[in-house]
Amino acid sequence: MRRRFGSVRARATLGATLVVAVALLAAGTAVLLSLRSNLTGQAGGQAERSARAVAAQVAVGAPYEDLSAMDDDDRPVQILDARGSRVAASEELERIGVSGADEDSGEDLDPGEIGDETDFADGFATVDGDTADYRFAAVQVRSPEKGPLTVQAGAPLAAEQSAVRTALTVLLVGFPLLLAVVAGVTWLVTRRALRPVEGIRREMAAITASADLARRVPEPDAHDEVARLARTTNETLAALETSVERQRRFVADASHELRSPIASLRTQLEVGAAHPELLDVAGAVEDTVRLQNLAADLLLLARLDAGERPADGTVELTALARAAAAGRPDVTVVVEAAVEVEAGETAGAGAVVEVAGSRGQLGRVLANLLDNAQRHARSAVAVTVRREGEWAVVEVADDGDGVPEADRERVFERFVRLDDARSRDDGGAGLGLAIARDVTVRHGGTLTLRRTPAGGALFELRLPVH
Repeated sequence: MRRRFGSVRARATLGATLVVAVALLAAGTAVLLSLRSNLTGQAGGQAERSARAVAAQVAVGAPYEDLSAMDDDDRPVQILDARGSRVAASEELERIGVSGADEDSGEDLDPGEIGDETDFADGFATVDGDTADYRFAAVQVRSPEKGPLTVQAGAPLAAEQSAVRTALTVLLVGFPLLLAVVAGVTWLVTRRALRPVEGIRREMAAITASADLARRVPEPDAHDEVARLARTTNETLAALETSVERQRRFVADASHELRSPIASLRTQLEVGAAHPELLDVAGAVEDTVRLQNLAADLLLLARLDAGERPADGTVELTALARAAAAGRPDVTVVVEAAVEVEAGETAGAGAVVEVAGSRGQLGRVLANLLDNAQRHARSAVAVTVRREGEWAVVEVADDGDGVPEADRERVFERFVRLDDARSRDDGGAGLGLAIARDVTVRHGGTLTLRRTPAGGALFELRLPVH
């Protein structure tokens, strides 16, 4: 039972049934009260008409035995004097009992005058041995001969009570049936609405069991929340599949890239062990450095993939660019003369362009861009630093052959080397530009590649100004 009511369908059915039950209870109570009030009002009106008819005859001095308005057997009437004693009554009327009767209005009437106010009360009357409930109306009148009198007339409440009992019976019988219908319809509608969700759950369970991320959950042919859930789930699966596939390629490519320097280093050490005089110490050191740099690149990419945020700090790009270019004789750093600092101001070669982030990571970006540019340049590399509004811009341009437009995004993929740069002696492992793009994105910037007017490659680094 606990498990059953733990389902969405059971909770929805129970909730809908409870809401309808409360609504029906409130509506039924209102109907019964309204019906009772209306019927009681009608009985009160009948009693008032009878009382005023008798009072009209009393007001003109008619004798009690000639009061024709007291002949109605269904409406008992009695006349009380100022002391409350009965002085006249309908035939066969034995007793009247009034509960909660209003006090005497105390109207000061002239002889032959009837009071404007009518007092109503519920009570009972015994007529010819039968006792029943009545609605009573009391009217004040002043007889020319007998002084102030009170005329009480009653109208039976049997019809009102019968109607209320009938309505109550109908409600007691109909409410459970209506609630059963509501519960059944809600159960079926919810079951149909949640059927696609169950299909999604089963498919996700199968995907989890098989670890086959190429599978997709069924998408309902609709435009509701369930269909959007299915589409979002498939988009998540596609992204997860891409991420896992990328991770697999990364591991495979990393293993491949590591194999080469490790194998070369092992060969040289084995040769050196057998023939010390043939040991290529410089080559062993070079392979070790390559291996060390590759391991550092892989570690940095792993930290970036894990969502590592850049360290909080302020980096001055002009100084950073000059530091990265130090020791590179063919690299020229230029700070454009029209660097925007504040509205209406410009700065020259000594302008300060600051961004927020990690100095080490941004320095790595510039170093990788310069390494790539020097690798492909014919004679010179130019670095330009400027500010454009809220952006700090660093451009690294070379005078080489450039990159074909079709490959300008591929160069930022990991372990990608274009055909003319696949030599491991001249090129790297294909991670430099990928690291540069990932670090830039982590700093809220962009890194793009286009062609210089002379045909070389121009990398544009944009970062938000601090």
